Amino acid sequence: MSNPIFQAMGGNMANMGGGPFAMIQQFIQFANGFKGNPQEEVQKLLNSGQMTQEQYNALQGQATQFQQLLGKFPGANNSK
Repeated sequence: MSNPIFQAMGGNMANMGGGPFAMIQQFIQFANGFKGNPQEEVQKLLNSGQMTQEQYNALQGQATQFQQLLGKFPGANNSK
């Protein structure tokens, strides 16, 4: 099963050359073009069976790590 978020950010790691800063820039571009509520969209994927509980758990862990990473950058909005 393909990951729609991953596909929207380029589809493979080769497209993410330049390290974490390039990945963050691509994420910001993706986030700016995203319409809707991310939690609702992920919940729809889980409810429809397009995403397994294991994939959901992994995504949740990755999101937490990404939030922590973004919080380390000066000027990052650390409020929730």
